[in-house]
Order: sequence, then structure tokens, then C-alpha cells
Amino acid sequence: MKRLITLYIILSSTFCAYSQDVEKTITLEGVTVKAAKVVNKADGMIIYPTDVQKQASNNGYNILEKLTLANLRIDNISHSITAIDNRGGVQIRINGIVVGKSEMLALNPKDIAKIVFINNPGVRYGDGIAYVIDIVTRKNESGYTVGTDLTSALTTLQGDDIVYGKWNKGKSEFSFSYDISGYRTKGEKSKQSAEYTLTDGSIYTIERKDVESLRKSIAHDAKLTYNWADSTATVFQASLSGTFNNTPDNYTVKDIVDGTRQYKATSRAKDKSYSPILDLYFFRQITPRQSITANTVGTYISTQTSSFYDEGTPYKYDVDGKTASLLTEVVYENRLKPFTLSTGLNNSYKYIKNDYLGDASSLTKTNNNRLYAFAEIKGMFQPFSYTLGMGASYIHYTQNGHRYNFWTFHPKASLTYRISNSMQLSYTYQMQDKVSRIAMTSDAMVRTNSMEWTVGNPDLKPSHDMEHRLQFSYTNNRLQTFVEGYYKQCLKPNMAHYERTDDNKFIYTQINQKEIDVLNIMAYASYWLLPEKLQIAANGGIYRCFNFGYDYTHCYTSWFYASSITAYLGNFTLQGYVDNGNRFLEGESKGYNGAYSVLKASYTWRDLQFSLSWANPFMSNYKSYENELLNCNLYKHTIGYSKANSNMISLNISWRLSRGSKHKSAEKTINLRDTDNGIILRPHG
Repeated sequence: MKRLITLYIILSSTFCAYSQDVEKTITLEGVTVKAAKVVNKADGMIIYPTDVQKQASNNGYNILEKLTLANLRIDNISHSITAIDNRGGVQIRINGIVVGKSEMLALNPKDIAKIVFINNPGVRYGDGIAYVIDIVTRKNESGYTVGTDLTSALTTLQGDDIVYGKWNKGKSEFSFSYDISGYRTKGEKSKQSAEYTLTDGSIYTIERKDVESLRKSIAHDAKLTYNWADSTATVFQASLSGTFNNTPDNYTVKDIVDGTRQYKATSRAKDKSYSPILDLYFFRQITPRQSITANTVGTYISTQTSSFYDEGTPYKYDVDGKTASLLTEVVYENRLKPFTLSTGLNNSYKYIKNDYLGDASSLTKTNNNRLYAFAEIKGMFQPFSYTLGMGASYIHYTQNGHRYNFWTFHPKASLTYRISNSMQLSYTYQMQDKVSRIAMTSDAMVRTNSMEWTVGNPDLKPSHDMEHRLQFSYTNNRLQTFVEGYYKQCLKPNMAHYERTDDNKFIYTQINQKEIDVLNIMAYASYWLLPEKLQIAANGGIYRCFNFGYDYTHCYTSWFYASSITAYLGNFTLQGYVDNGNRFLEGESKGYNGAYSVLKASYTWRDLQFSLSWANPFMSNYKSYENELLNCNLYKHTIGYSKANSNMISLNISWRLSRGSKHKSAEKTINLRDTDNGIILRPHG
């Protein structure tokens, strides 16, 4: 109710402001200004942001936030983009290049030509990607660009600051960026009630409640890039980046009610990692219709972690982790007359050595080699357009005494019927074999608390997923809307498995079990109430999931919504956004990720923009998550709260200065990245 009241306040104030301003605006301009143009495609849509939207934005997150893309939560305060429908990850690209936070903050929205939003990625994007956003910019001007983007919370210790620059000379371009971010808060707390059914049939109850906590972290990211472009025929790009993350001595003090005993327990954790990355890229336009692209990325990750928890008896372990990987991809594209052909080969090699010391003593050495080949054609025969693709992987995996060879396949087909210039109907079917996260294939064993342990399973096999998507969409100058049905069937998925030993230890692991099915029905609409002045958007639907394990069946139905309003008042911009979070049930865990609402006002003056945000207003103790474990021998109910994210007020200041003439920058079409260190961590909180 508070979130709905928040949205109502900004709606009311915005309408009042415009009731005084609309007539003046129309009189001065004399014409009706067209809204953002949206072109529907078989795999998503192309969005052409309006000049007003670009002028009112100061970085990549800000412009995407104003577009209110369906099923995505775009947070310009924490600089994050997440999918709220649990379908997979979100990949962000600029001119085809997979980018991170520093590139998004350095992006000048005024340079944007269009935004390609892919909600149905093809086989070339690989595993686990549900959405792709490719921001296409006009050719950057030569000369130089320098700028900074500073974000600081005024109600808690949290900040994220970046400086960046770019210089062009002839065919060469040099760029750099440095980002520092961090936080320190004592407001993260949780409470948990756990019921353990023992071997004798009795129920043993433990209550855990945080009474004191400290969370702090700091991260540094630096990147240097050199780009050489000979017209648009040949492009070479090399970048060297490094990240350093330090999470020193976080702790939580808990009140424990353990049967008839009451005492305090302390959990401590610290983590430190650094990672240099070398990225080499080459593009060659062979003929006007043919091109070849190659990309190689070498990554090294060094991680040191430490964990301590004295519930019941003290338990402490350290992990010294080393990861090295080499990822290479080559893509060939030919724009033939009947269709466009894309084919490619991707090879990744990864070596992991994680040494668990202390009470969790284990040495895991993993070699993972994956060869992925794909081919895809896209064509059109009016009024139909189609996409046909096939990907195949060969995975060679060894860990200590375990050795496996897998073949996985990823066929995909889509057909779109254009009913009219405004309406289209599309259907997509795909199959995909998915491999479990590397950490869960480790054979390490880590104690979670006095009763529970987490154990990896090196014998996990890939799961087999099948997806169906049917969408009807309608678009005109002011309205964009669609209705979609989505069904996913996962055969032999990696699902939670709990075992109770004879001495009443409760072991969590993952094994391949029967099936998980998901049904999602949703609708989306975006409408310009006043073109170029006032825009509203909303989406919502129902989510139904079915989990069939070997010894359990769990089903769950939830509903979701998100809505936004944006008003453009000259140099001022007002925004409001609200959603009800994400509810799901996977395996035996029913979860909830917290709702989110924000009010924002920004002002642009020359090369400066000032933004003030109020996140989760009217909330004194924000509920960030809730989890319920439904195992027959182990029931747990956990709720997490965050005072730092309650009524959080943040200030953002950005400044950008550009001078010079035109330069043809790289439009990289592939990019490889590796951040998985393969370490099993004990959950904290």
C-alpha cells in the first residue's frame, strides 16, 4: 500500500504541474512532438529514444531506467540491471561489445542512435542469457572526452564514483576509466526459525536472530583500451583491466535459542580478490556482405576467503583460490539474399585450484574445457520472418578422480507473422542443455551451522530444458503493448537434495532429479500521455512453477507487477517506479526478493546533471528477502531486513566535456568474460 501511495503522489503532482504547462508547450512548439519509435522484431524490439529522454539522462543506466523495459529492474543508484522473472541473466552491450558498470557510467546518452532489446536471444549468446540490451551509438567524435559520475547515499555510508577519459588521434583511440565503490552498514539483519526432524521422529527447534551486524566492502576497477580503426573495414582493439575487491572482517552476532539452551553466536567473514584481464579483438569486413570477427580473453583470479562461525562449536576455514582461463571465439557472417548466415566457434579452457584449509580441509583441482559451435540463419518471406539456429558443445571435465565428457545441444526456431505495420504474432521454441555452476561440482564439504552442511557433487550432469514462447504485440506512435505466454520444461535438472545422517547431520547438495516446469503469463504497456512530456508504463502477470523431485513435489503460484511514470519539465525530470519484487519456488526453496520503489528528481545545467533519489520511501525496516525451506525433515523460515535500504536518499552528480571531430570507433560483436572462481561459500546472515 505504501508503494502504491508513493506512485500516486508523483502521479498527482505531475498532473498538477502539467495542467499549467501543457498549453504553453504546445503553443510554443506549434506541432505535436512524436514519441519514441519502437520497432518490433522476432527476437525483441528496436527502441529509438527521444531527444528529451537523451537530454534528461546522464549515463547508460539512466536512459534504460526511463524506458521501463519489461521484466527488468534497472537501478541507477546501485548501478545494476536484473531480471525479475528468474529466466536468466541480462547481458549489456554497447555497439555489440559486452560491457560492465564503468562503460555504462561513461556512456553519453546523447550519442545513442538506437537501443536493441532482445528478449529472445539466439544460439550465439550461449547459456544462461535471458535478455540482451545492445546500445548502438553514433560514431564518437575525435579529440577528447573527459568526465566523472559521482553517486553517494546521504542516509548511509555507500558510494560509487568513476572518472573516465578518451583521446582520439587519426585512426587511433585511447581510453581509460577508474571506478571506486564501497559501503559500510550495520543495518543488515535476519531472523530464522528452523525445525529439524531427528532420526527418532522428534522435532528439534533452533531460533536464530541477528542482534548486531557489520557489512563493509570496497572495490576498485581500472581499464585501459587502445582501438585502431581503418574506416569500417578493419578494427583492432586491445584492453587491459584489473579489479580488486576487499571485504574485511564482516561479522554478525546472533541470539541462539537451541532447544533449552540460549547463547550468543558470532559469524565472521572476510574476502579479498584481484583479477587482471587481457582482451584482444579483431574485425575484418571481407566483402560488403561478409565479415569475420575474432576475440580472445585471458583472465586470472586470485581469491582469499576466511569464514568463522561458533554456533554449537567453533568452525573456521580458509580458502586460497587460483583460477586461470582462456576464452576464444571466431564468428563469420554472410548477408546472403534469401537470409543472413552467422556461424562461429567458441573454445574455453578453465583451470581452478581451490585449497580449503582448517575445518573444511579439501584440495580441489578442476580442468574444464568446452568447445561450442553454432550456426544461425535469419530470413523473411512476407508477411513472415524466421530464425533457425543450432548450437552444440563438447565439454571435457576433470576434478581430482572424477572425469566426464558431455555433448550438449541447443536448437532454436522462431516464426513471426506481421499482421499489419502495428501488430505482429510470434512463436519461439528452443531446447538447451545446461551445466551446473562450477562451485556445486566441487567435492568440498562446508559446515553452514551446528546442524547443516553443504556438499558439492562432482557427478552432476547437464539438465535438458525446453522453452515455448508465444507473443502478440501492438505498437503505434504513443502506445507500445504486448501479451505473452511462456512455458519452460526442465528435464533432469540440478535440484536441491537434503540428506539426514544417522547422527542427525543435515546435508544439502544438488543432484539430477525429475523435472521443473514453469508457466508465466504477462502483459506490458507503455503510453505517452503527453508526447515528449509525460510517459507511463506498467507490466504484470502470474507465475506458476512445478517442482518434481524424487521424494517431493512442490507447486507455487505468484503474481507480479511493475509500473513507472516519467515527466519531462524542461531541465527538470521527475520519475517514479514501483514493483512488488520477485517470488519463486525452485526445488524445495520458496523465495522472495524484496520489492522496490523509488522517487527521483534530476536537473541538467550545461555539462552538469544533479539527481536526487529516494528509494523505498516510507519504510522503516526494508524487507530485502524471505526464504522458506519445505523439506520433510528440515523446515526453515528466514527473513532478512535492511535499514540501510529503507528511506535511502542518494545524490548523483555527473559532468562530461567533449571536444573534437568524427572518429569511427569499434563496433565489437563478440566479447568473452569470466568471473566464476568455483568456491563454495557458507551462507552468512
